[in-house]
Amino acid sequence: MRFMILVKATAKSEAGALPEDALIAMMASFHEELAKAGVLLDAAGLQPSAKGWRVAYEGGRRAVIEGPFAETKELIAGYTLIQVRSRDEAMEYARRFPAPMGDQESGLIEVRQLYELDDFGPSDSVERFRQLEASRR
Repeated sequence: MRFMILVKATAKSEAGALPEDALIAMMASFHEELAKAGVLLDAAGLQPSAKGWRVAYEGGRRAVIEGPFAETKELIAGYTLIQVRSRDEAMEYARRFPAPMGDQESGLIEVRQLYELDDFGPSDSVERFRQLEASRR
């Protein structure tokens, strides 16, 4: 089972403020723990939405919308991707996740399970994805 731990953005992270070294050290220790446990797949911080864009789809058309985006509470500042045996195990790792903006700042993480190809019924399209996954290994 794969889960993504999403670090929600704040006004500070959206302003481009980099984390203090103490927070980077705490995150490094936590991610080292995940790696030693064999559950870490990937992790990264994201640059502010001012450096990004969205693609909106409506009525068969696409429109590119340049950042920044106003609703900070809906933005993501970083993520950690883990693969574990159960939802409970994922929850236990999430509980130990360091305060994402530091102990003195408000912060929020969200955890979401990823779909696996086995969650979908058999089809030619699903088989194409299986082949794509196999070719990346």
